[in-house]
Amino acid sequence: MGVWDIAALPPREQFGYWHEVICQAFVPLTPHRTLDEEGFSARVETRPLAALSRARLSSRPQRTDHGPREVARTDGDYYFVNLQLAGRCLTTVRGESSVVERGQFVVVDTTEPYFFHLDQPWQMLSYRLPHATLTEALRGRRPALGRPVDPTGSGSAVTALMAALWPLATTTPGAGDLTESFAAAVAAATAGDTYAAVEPGDPRGVTRAAVLAYVERHLGDRDLTVPGVSRRFAISPRTLHALFADGDGSFAATVRRLRLERCASRLADPTDRATVTAVAAAHGFDDPTSFSRAFRRHFGVSPREVMA
Repeated sequence: MGVWDIAALPPREQFGYWHEVICQAFVPLTPHRTLDEEGFSARVETRPLAALSRARLSSRPQRTDHGPREVARTDGDYYFVNLQLAGRCLTTVRGESSVVERGQFVVVDTTEPYFFHLDQPWQMLSYRLPHATLTEALRGRRPALGRPVDPTGSGSAVTALMAALWPLATTTPGAGDLTESFAAAVAAATAGDTYAAVEPGDPRGVTRAAVLAYVERHLGDRDLTVPGVSRRFAISPRTLHALFADGDGSFAATVRRLRLERCASRLADPTDRATVTAVAAAHGFDDPTSFSRAFRRHFGVSPREVMA
């Protein structure tokens, strides 16, 4: 964990320190003053969590450039997910500008230019994801860059997870799975998926969203069981069952439904030439006869009738 408090420096040194040290600590950036004042109070705290890099920032008004020159100097390919906690941020990506208001978040890509104009004192949570982590969650789609996302619907899962992930220790059990769940939530909110809404301040909703995101990425795993998932998220089996008690089905029923829906999508895909048996086995159904019965009960037709 690193903490830099610019206010502790003499006022005449503050902006230079911000320019030369803080902005280089994350990704090459060039900040510009927007107010005629000597001091430049700011604070940054960083915390790693598996592949995720978390930062909480606050600062005076400024413009910040990650232009072509800064892109060329960037070491590594990342996405930043920035949640506006105070103030507002005019974000420009690909020539289009949008205002990110308090409570909204925005995604930018370090391999492309982006520009921020923060015209008020501001605070922000900024999470850095490796390209590969979010790309896997996107499954060939592209995220909407530079566009503010509201903390409702799919966006509520992202903002809730950002708040829930911030206080976690680096050594938290299941940190890698939580990071993947966060990437899945970002993908859903920025690529048009339907994602369960999470009420602000609802830790159970956050955990349930994280578990669902994990399940959807591991539908073929044989250890996608109550004991296995409980170990992954360091929760008790009783807690896992409770997370799904108010939903449309139990945890096991939810896993079965998602597996059947994934199988139906593959069988209906004319470019996927896998057999019914192979598709079933790839999603945890080892007995073809039991799979066919479950499929017919759920969809009203046999797997072969769905095949394109």
